[in-house]
Amino acid sequence: MENTVAQKIEALSKVQQIDSELDAIRKLRGDLPEEVQDLEDEIVGFETRIENLKKDLGEVEANIDQYRGKIQDFKKRITYLEEQQMNVRNNREFDAITKEMEMLDLDIQVAQKKIRDNEAEETIKRERVTDTNERLEERRKDLTTKKAELDEIMAESEVDEQKLLKQREKATKHLDERLLRSYTKIRDNSSNGLAVVSVKRGACGGCFNTVPPQRQADIREKKKLIVCEHCGRVLTDVEIIEEAEPTPKRRSTRGRKATTKKK
Repeated sequence: MENTVAQKIEALSKVQQIDSELDAIRKLRGDLPEEVQDLEDEIVGFETRIENLKKDLGEVEANIDQYRGKIQDFKKRITYLEEQQMNVRNNREFDAITKEMEMLDLDIQVAQKKIRDNEAEETIKRERVTDTNERLEERRKDLTTKKAELDEIMAESEVDEQKLLKQREKATKHLDERLLRSYTKIRDNSSNGLAVVSVKRGACGGCFNTVPPQRQADIREKKKLIVCEHCGRVLTDVEIIEEAEPTPKRRSTRGRKATTKKK
């Protein structure tokens, strides 16, 4: 059986009331959930950075080993050529061997420079690993502290929050999906989380713009959903402020002359 407009309005008001109570509970947590999430993301970033630095370090160390191996090969070749130089038959062979040895000596110098460059890079990366590890440990300590604070706050409000969530689930069953989506959209766009409000003193309880008398009458009838033409919030009721009756003024006797009876 489809709910009447009045029932939908009542359900909307109930959902809004529950959501406002949930907002109040979550407000107690402040920025802690976001801070915890930010710290967790930062820690993942540091861990990824350390992993990449260690990978780079491995490549640098491999380069150093490679150049050292080349230097050993060059030196072995020079030793061999020195032996060959002792057995040359003419100056031409001697000059050719000498030239090759000079080239090998230059290759050794280039390899040594490459080693120095890689060792300098290795030092920088190791310092970065150390620095990043220190910052990582600091963030982990911060995360532990923040999580403890958040867990304590959540433990205090968890029972009430779960109770409200069950009530909300029950209340939303009286709303069709399209109406619930519209409610959620209005609420998300509202700075105070209010999507359903009453008319107070002739004005919308959300944006405080005046609601015409005819629309107020339509709201009271509850025959159709009425929204504020300025902010789009659902208007569910009109609060009537009764004015107190004026207190009768006492007649003043100041300035009156007392009358006496003549004898």
